[in-house]
Amino acid sequence: MDRRPIGVFDSGLGGLTVLKEINRYLPNEDTIYFGDTARVPYGPRSKETIIKYTFQAINFLKSKNVKAIVIACNTATARALVEANESYDIPIIGVIEAGARAAAKTTKNKKVGIIGTAGTINSKAYNKAIKSIDKKIQVIGKACPLFVPLVEEGWANKEISSTAAHMYLDSLIERGVDSLVLGCTHYPILKRTIGEAVGSDIKLINPAKETALDIKKKLEDNNLLNTSEKKGNCKYFVSDINEQFSKVAGEFLKRKITDLEKVEIHRY
Repeated sequence: MDRRPIGVFDSGLGGLTVLKEINRYLPNEDTIYFGDTARVPYGPRSKETIIKYTFQAINFLKSKNVKAIVIACNTATARALVEANESYDIPIIGVIEAGARAAAKTTKNKKVGIIGTAGTINSKAYNKAIKSIDKKIQVIGKACPLFVPLVEEGWANKEISSTAAHMYLDSLIERGVDSLVLGCTHYPILKRTIGEAVGSDIKLINPAKETALDIKKKLEDNNLLNTSEKKGNCKYFVSDINEQFSKVAGEFLKRKITDLEKVEIHRY
C-alpha cells in the first residue's frame, strides 16, 4: 500500500473536473491540486512556455512527495506530456488519450467535434489520438478561447456564455458531428450551456471520467494504490490567490474551500 498523494494540476480551476472524478473512483486516495491561476489561460502560449510551466508544476508536486501526477489540462497534455514522461521517473498521465477513446466509442456516424483552447486544437493531438483508434473517424476541431475566462469569472451559466457557445458551436452542428469532446478541463463546468447550444442529439464527452479510470489502472499496475478504508483528503494550491477560485471551486465540488495556499511557482 502507498499512502502518498496523487498530484493533479491545471492552468486554473478546470482540472477540478478531473479531481472530482478521481475522488469518485479513488475515494481513499489523498490528492494535491495545483492551479496555475497567475498564468491562466495556457491556450495562447507557445509550446516552449507550456513545457516550462508544466515542468514547474511537476517539480512543485514532486516536492509534496506525490506518487503519480495527472496533467489535468488538455493544452499541457498536448504540448508537454511526451517531454514530461521523458524527463521524470514518476507516473504521469494526461487527459487526451482518455477523451479520444471515449469519442471513438461514442460516435455512430464517425464525425467527432473537438472543442478546446487554440493550443490544443492547433496541436491536432486529438486528431492523432482518435485516428490511431479508427482512421475512418472525421475529426473537426474548433478553438473556443473565451470559454476558459468565462469559467474563471464564474459566468458558466450566464447569457454571455450561451451567446459565445452558439457563435462557436453552430458551425460544428452544421457539419453533422454526433459527438463533441469537451477538450479542455474547464469546459465540463459549461456542460449545461454547451448542451443547450448543440441540442440533445449531440453527445457530450467529458474525458475526466476516463482519465480517473486511467490513473486508477496506472496505480494498480505499479502497486501504488492506497488500500486504506479512510476517506482521502485534498489540499489545494494556486499560484495566485483570488476569491473567485474558492467561490467557483466550492460551487462545483459542492464543498467549501478554506485551505487554499499560494505557491511561488517561479521557484520551481
